[in-house]
Amino acid sequence: MSDTRTIPGAQSIARAAALLRLVTSAGESGMAVAELARRAGLTRPTTHRLLTALRHEGLVDQDERSGRWMPGPELYLMGTVAASRYDITAVARDIVRSLAVRTEESAFLSVRRGDETVCLLREEGSFPIRSFVLSEGVRFPLGVASAGLAILAFLPSHDVDAYFERHPELATEWGASHSPQRLRARLRDTQERGYAVNPGLIVEGSWGMGAAVFTREGHAQWALSLTGVEFRFGPDRLAELGRTLLAHAHQLTTRIAAGR
Repeated sequence: MSDTRTIPGAQSIARAAALLRLVTSAGESGMAVAELARRAGLTRPTTHRLLTALRHEGLVDQDERSGRWMPGPELYLMGTVAASRYDITAVARDIVRSLAVRTEESAFLSVRRGDETVCLLREEGSFPIRSFVLSEGVRFPLGVASAGLAILAFLPSHDVDAYFERHPELATEWGASHSPQRLRARLRDTQERGYAVNPGLIVEGSWGMGAAVFTREGHAQWALSLTGVEFRFGPDRLAELGRTLLAHAHQLTTRIAAGR
């Protein structure tokens, strides 16, 4: 990642971009300015000033009753243009649905965006007890949820090293299980198995599995994942779920390579 501190105006752009990501991650419910300021690490006056500027451009909007901030109409228009290049949900939806039907667990498609993954699609499984850790628009750092762990495991080693250098806060924010040493061990396990396993490290009792999906050039850019309650992920079933997950991830990678 290049150092933007020497680029004029880069700090303001980075702060505005951080606020946009936070606002979109909150979805339809929006987010209060105090919470936005806390999560972005900004003062409340600075946050309000940036939000006001973004609203003037139509990138965010403010609910008149609650005062909460939410995505603006210009984001929708920009998104529809960008979707033609970056969005694979149309070609992936039936595969995600098939994964949910076959496993009876909730299935997801996530995409890498910088140092995070963003959930694009969710399909509910038929098993009545579900995990609600993940839904459309939710973001996690790479290496935290199973989708991000699957993607990180198949990035070049120098990219992985650079990621850990940029994010020394992972263990502090997500627990000791996300220290570089323990994360690297899970990355090795993921490479050996072909899929990642998150044994309730985000929410106790909620397990996840993820498999990377690759671009035509062979870069890990997306991931298919499953979440469910712990007793559904016993050793025997885990291997079966892993085979099914990898088969669907391979199907999607093949479809992307064929030009969708």
